[in-house]
Amino acid sequence: MFNLTSLKARQARLLNAVHAALATRTTASVKGFVSSPEPRTIGSFARGRQLVAGNYLFAGTLINAPGHSLWEVTPPDANYAADLHGFSWLDDLAAVGDMAARDAAQSWLWGWIDRFGKGRGPGWTPDLTGRRLIRWINHALFVLRGQESEQSRAFYRSLVQQTQFLSRRWRGAAPGLPRFEALTGLIYAGLALEGQEDLADPAIKALARECATQIDDQGGLPTRNPEELLAVFTLLTWAAAALGDVGRSCPKEHMAAIERIAPTLRSLRHTDGGLARFHGGGRGAEGWLDHALAASRVKTAQPDGLAMGYARLSAGRTSIVIDAATPPKGAASHNAHASTLGFELTSGRRPLVVSCGSGASFGLDWRRAGRATPSHSTLCLGGYSSARLADPDAATGVEALINGPTYVPVELSPQSDGIKFQGGHDGYVASHGLTHARTLELTFDGRGLAGEDMLLALEDAEKRRFDAALDAGKLKGLRFDIRFHLHPDVDATLDLGGAAISMALKSGEIWVFRHDGTHNLSLEPGAYLETTRLKPRAAQQIVLSGSAFTYATRVRWSLSKAQETAIGVRDLSMDEPYLNED
Repeated sequence: MFNLTSLKARQARLLNAVHAALATRTTASVKGFVSSPEPRTIGSFARGRQLVAGNYLFAGTLINAPGHSLWEVTPPDANYAADLHGFSWLDDLAAVGDMAARDAAQSWLWGWIDRFGKGRGPGWTPDLTGRRLIRWINHALFVLRGQESEQSRAFYRSLVQQTQFLSRRWRGAAPGLPRFEALTGLIYAGLALEGQEDLADPAIKALARECATQIDDQGGLPTRNPEELLAVFTLLTWAAAALGDVGRSCPKEHMAAIERIAPTLRSLRHTDGGLARFHGGGRGAEGWLDHALAASRVKTAQPDGLAMGYARLSAGRTSIVIDAATPPKGAASHNAHASTLGFELTSGRRPLVVSCGSGASFGLDWRRAGRATPSHSTLCLGGYSSARLADPDAATGVEALINGPTYVPVELSPQSDGIKFQGGHDGYVASHGLTHARTLELTFDGRGLAGEDMLLALEDAEKRRFDAALDAGKLKGLRFDIRFHLHPDVDATLDLGGAAISMALKSGEIWVFRHDGTHNLSLEPGAYLETTRLKPRAAQQIVLSGSAFTYATRVRWSLSKAQETAIGVRDLSMDEPYLNED
């Protein structure tokens, strides 16, 4: 059977190889930078120390190889290899900045030139080349210090070869983050390297076009991935800063995109400084979000209504982010989750209610589990997700998200004592005839959240479908579970004879979960998935279970701080070290 996707993938690999070989034969030469580049990337000191010690953690896999170069390690998968060849680890070594870190950075950088500088290896793709160029230019002063002239010439020669490759192949990068990386890398190189200025202008215009087509009116991406949006925003601010450094103005489409994205990211930022974890995204690297927002100098207030399809409730020390739109579709859904009407809640510096997160770095089974509705803090009907995974693509193995909700009405309204969110989705109408409706009301002081979940059969056809599903289950009712996944640092215990659950945060705050008493409350094991960890972290989840027998089923519940919890809490508890495992 003819597979167009497979053909395009093979064609892209062939074109990358051809243009990489041609680029390495260029006669163009560069002797230095137009101006000294200013590092803008932020690395992790702890991760840099681990790299110097020979602990190579990439894409969720740790390889211990003290005394061995990065390029002597056999990557276990393509994602590991991509992290190696993208050179983001150079940020971490620069964060350490001592002699050992510099020696490692120099050895590994010139090792890459020796092994792969002739156009070979998996690193010759547009997005990885753009990412690599940004790091090499950012940290040029760090890696060139103390080097002989021959090594410096090899460094500059490789820079111009990669720039020539990128000028020919940036169009081969997939729309979205990969293309933003490729174009930003080309702009960086074109502005920084002597004699490459002519390559910058086409890239600046192309980046402006991508901003106009890929960033929507809400300042969002088609993937609705908050961490990916942060990555794009960071690239755009870097490109704008690079243009400003050489006295050039930014295209209006470029600046307009930055101005749209900044308030959206503020809406997706929890009170602890991390991003909401939806649709394959994580919290973001420590400090990146605040640094990017500050660098943008955009002070626009948070938008009213939805931001990239998410609703935000915030008051006092509490922030809540809700997935309040239809899930991504088509090519944008390859990492999408069935998380409609799921929410996360953070109090001060401490996450309380979370999504399980992306399990992509822990294997296919964890990846699938993380995308399912039971891995999110929302209602799951009969063990079904509100959307389905398509069969894996024969060429790429990608599983798109299909048959998800198509109608998600939402309303945000002020109340006398707080703010109310009301939303619903039709993800279970086709299978069970039921619409899931959710109401969340946060008090003005942020100390109480009242929730209500309803399952409704609204139209006659939906009622007939519900009756059929009820008959198929021999009138035992349609079982549902409302899950509230807790962060691993939350210490939860059943209280009041099983009628409530008390949750202690590291800050000393105590939260209590209660319900209307008409359904079953339990505290069950859960999992918390982070790409910076070697394995899933053990956690707990609150599960409120019941069965739907009628056309309208209502469940009421609440989350509130215990009365003895102070209004202002001095949270001085330190977080865990970077690689510390449970």
